[in-house]
Amino acid sequence: MRIGVLERVDCEGLNRVRRMGFSSMEWVGFADGPCGVSQSDWEPHARSIAAEAHVRDIRISAIAVLYANPLHPDQTEFARATFRRAIDVASAIGVRTVAGFPGAVIETEINERGGNPVAKPFENYLPELLAFWEPIAQYASGRGVRIAFEHCPQGAYHLPVMGYNMLAQPAMWERLFNATSCENIGIEWDASHLMCQLIDPVENIHRFGSRIFHVHAKDATIRHDLLKVYGICHPGVAEHRWPGLGQANWPEIVHSLVRAGYDSDLNIEGWHDPVFRDHADLDAGSGDAPKGPPLAGRKLEEAGLMIAKRTLEHLVAGTE
Repeated sequence: MRIGVLERVDCEGLNRVRRMGFSSMEWVGFADGPCGVSQSDWEPHARSIAAEAHVRDIRISAIAVLYANPLHPDQTEFARATFRRAIDVASAIGVRTVAGFPGAVIETEINERGGNPVAKPFENYLPELLAFWEPIAQYASGRGVRIAFEHCPQGAYHLPVMGYNMLAQPAMWERLFNATSCENIGIEWDASHLMCQLIDPVENIHRFGSRIFHVHAKDATIRHDLLKVYGICHPGVAEHRWPGLGQANWPEIVHSLVRAGYDSDLNIEGWHDPVFRDHADLDAGSGDAPKGPPLAGRKLEEAGLMIAKRTLEHLVAGTE
């Protein structure tokens, strides 16, 4: 098990991964990159990417294909073609996993009592989910590739309400896994998305470990002082954090992943921490005018990434 990061696969991105001391990465930006469906001659690009990663001793643990809504009619054909292309690329260069959002069927009805629109339950549309993904999974299986669905809720307050991810909640994972015979369909697991729903990440691994194909290492903090007063649907109650700065039990998470037979890497996902991130530079005003928030203009993203790396790397020593 290696510690990695999410990054593009051009030379600048690969050099950045190596400079920071990582030996794994998830290839992001696939859909609009040199191997996307708009590129007919993708194979030389794929071979070049694999060679450049190899010479830097960087393992591409997964290809992040598309994080949109493949089940929306306006996106379906592009999503299908893009995932099939990513599967071809992964098979060609020895990457075992492609990842993305499963999507959702969004239909509403009017609440007669309130006159407000209400989204119909996602479990109603499990047949549509299977109809889209099972043929793609079968195509992937024939090429030795797995599909990992990220379970980010995509709703307000980091919750599934009004989101567009049918697999944001473990109850839907159960329904999917019980309904499909495709064993190469699994989860791109992220502790933060569970914690923001008050779900225990370790217990989740104990239940679904065999279906965890890829991991986004991201933490979260639940502000219980705010939760007790305002409830879960309030700004700042649930915040995503770097590993080491949140409340996840990373030693036990890694222990549970190893026990479950997890065979890939931990790729740190950034860009979310409210403090250790690159903050916009605001107009400082003039004279004695206020200078803005204390973090304005601070570039702390890489500092947070290094905190996460130091938190995780000693936990995986000897697991490769």
